Amino acid sequence: MLVPIGVGLLAVLFAAYLANYVLRKDTGTPAMQKVANAIFSGAMAFLNRQYRTIAMLSIVAAVIVAAVLALLGQGSQADKLSLAWHTALAFLIGAFCSGISGYIGMYVAVKSNSRTASAATRSLGEALMVSLRGGAVSGFLVVALSLLGVSLVFTAYGGLTNPALVPSLIVGFGFGASFVALFAQLGGGIYTKAADVGADLVGKVEANIPEDDPRNPAVIADLVGDNVGDCAGRGADLFESTAAENIGAMILGVVLYITTKNIGWILFPLVVRAFGLIASAIGLLYVRPSVVIEPDKAAGKDPGEIAMNQLSIGYLITCALSIIGVFVGSYLLLNGPGITGANGIAPWIWFGLAGTVGILLSVAFVYITQYYTAGTWRPVREIAAATLTGPATTIITGIAVGFECVALPVLAICVALGLSFFLGSQVSFHIPVQINPGVVNQGGIFGTAVATMGMLMSCAYVLAMDTFGPITDNAGGITEMSGEAEEVRDITDALDGVGNTTKALTKGYGIGSAALAAFLLFSAYLDVLFTYKHNPAVYRVDLADISVFIAALIGITLIFFFSALAIRAVGAAAKRMIEEVRRQFRENPKIMAERVEDRVDPDYARCVDISTRGALRAMVLPGLVAVLTPIAVGVILGPQAEAGMLMVGTMGGIVLALFLNNGGGAWDNAKKYIEAGYLRVNAQGEMVDRLDTSGTILGKKSEPHKAGVVGDTVGDPFKDTAGPSLHVLIKLLSTITLVLAPLYVFLHP
Repeated sequence: MLVPIGVGLLAVLFAAYLANYVLRKDTGTPAMQKVANAIFSGAMAFLNRQYRTIAMLSIVAAVIVAAVLALLGQGSQADKLSLAWHTALAFLIGAFCSGISGYIGMYVAVKSNSRTASAATRSLGEALMVSLRGGAVSGFLVVALSLLGVSLVFTAYGGLTNPALVPSLIVGFGFGASFVALFAQLGGGIYTKAADVGADLVGKVEANIPEDDPRNPAVIADLVGDNVGDCAGRGADLFESTAAENIGAMILGVVLYITTKNIGWILFPLVVRAFGLIASAIGLLYVRPSVVIEPDKAAGKDPGEIAMNQLSIGYLITCALSIIGVFVGSYLLLNGPGITGANGIAPWIWFGLAGTVGILLSVAFVYITQYYTAGTWRPVREIAAATLTGPATTIITGIAVGFECVALPVLAICVALGLSFFLGSQVSFHIPVQINPGVVNQGGIFGTAVATMGMLMSCAYVLAMDTFGPITDNAGGITEMSGEAEEVRDITDALDGVGNTTKALTKGYGIGSAALAAFLLFSAYLDVLFTYKHNPAVYRVDLADISVFIAALIGITLIFFFSALAIRAVGAAAKRMIEEVRRQFRENPKIMAERVEDRVDPDYARCVDISTRGALRAMVLPGLVAVLTPIAVGVILGPQAEAGMLMVGTMGGIVLALFLNNGGGAWDNAKKYIEAGYLRVNAQGEMVDRLDTSGTILGKKSEPHKAGVVGDTVGDPFKDTAGPSLHVLIKLLSTITLVLAPLYVFLHP
């Protein structure tokens, strides 16, 4: 345990070093500081109110879980009470760590935006460093707190003296993290998109003013939303990913520990996560000003491409070091008596290869997501071409691209799952029948767990790239609102474009890891059922059984109903925002006065308040539906039916999240493609190559641009509210079933 705890503490210190680096930077001109302070106060006010609501819900949930397990658990009364208080306490610790990691990460991210804007007045390299390191504070804190939380709770609960029992006691930690993540992602997603849709539709389409124009009453709410949705929300999402998947893999390792008496099978996920933190830190430190080419020396190269290349190299360094780390971890921990590898190859090599498959899947997801969401490829250009014929064709083409983009990621997930299972199955164990009846291949299942651990090794670096997005977006808004020179805005626009790509990549990474983890957590649930029932039949989930079929149908329906509630919440809050922006323009014409000296500031605080109240009110219903539905299915239909719901609901969630994330991202970047001046048409009005100088540019304020903005606003709740919330829902289904398995078995013996 020294490795995960020691590396976790070092990662917290590394995050503190990065925070100190960022906070020592110049905060910019008084005009920059004024905008940044407004964003900071709005973001922290929302987060304080949101986390008060979540804290109350978490305490109620912990009490209910403890009561249910104490009254209806398995074994003697002492066993029931032990399981109840251990699970409830772990739930509260997981919830607290999830909240605190999102809170601190967002605090530093919001403090980084004016410093990035100020750095952009000096150089691209410095602006890239400040924004990336500001984002990395969140990335490293999230992964370090997840690692420390699971490691310390495991140790405190007696994991080193009774390793076989403790993983099932700490599963509450994952449930607590998932519970907080769901409400944080929902609330943040509703807030950010209500503000964004209101700002875009009234500001850009109706009032014909640029993005982030200080005359737009919703602009501060929009900039606040970038932080509460993408920083705090995504931080909580990936916190619960790493926590839930660590615990699921530890539960799977219990059977192999009992067989080999080697605790390494249980500790492996924690040690590999520690190696991943080290790899991410080295990858991050590679990106420094000396390797960034400034735009004036780039011989016409796009500054965004220069910055993206540096981030990509840092990511590939992280992945290469992660491959070494997974082999080292396998060599040190995955061994014991009675284990043999096929073809005379050592077992640790087979598991190292399985981990490599997971790492390669993360790289594949990066490139697949880039293909569907970056403006240099066919899908985005296809949507941009559709804007020439209006909003309707823009939306139709975007939906078609969204449906198409499901295929490649799903095939990649299938290949990774199949290959990692095959590699793991090449290792044979002599497992007693009473521990495992031999219905499933334990080596194959653990191989998929190792692949999941491999994919999540780069989590800290990926989350740094994700939080980099809202920091650069805010920096662009600050330079626009404070009236900086055009060349400064060019640098922040370039970094903002990169940030949009990295945010899309993180969503792809999030759903890819959720898909791999889904099989891991599903297998862990079946293992838990076997420990209670000692019946090999629990490993067979039969869709021909009417209760299983009904539960599976409810599972897939939950995914769509939950998404409908999330998207509807954005629509309702956006409607109120649009009405407020129109009211301010109508009742206070001086906001839009021609002469700058005659203008007055709009009432930004009113729009911030509308988004805040709308998000907090709307996040509760979809959250409760997500939590209560799997509980109702398990209680009424039983543990096998619950397995059917878990299996089919997860599959539906993966497919729908891919559609929502990539479809929304493609619409967003089609709009940005037009805003960058890349949409050119010939004399016949047909789209030509962006480098064809004979074509006429149709840029901002053109009719295609307005159609692109409409498409983007349709995609906004897809990619930033419903899609990311589904990542959390998929894993929440698994953690709820793991925690409440004793209840389902008690009611359906």
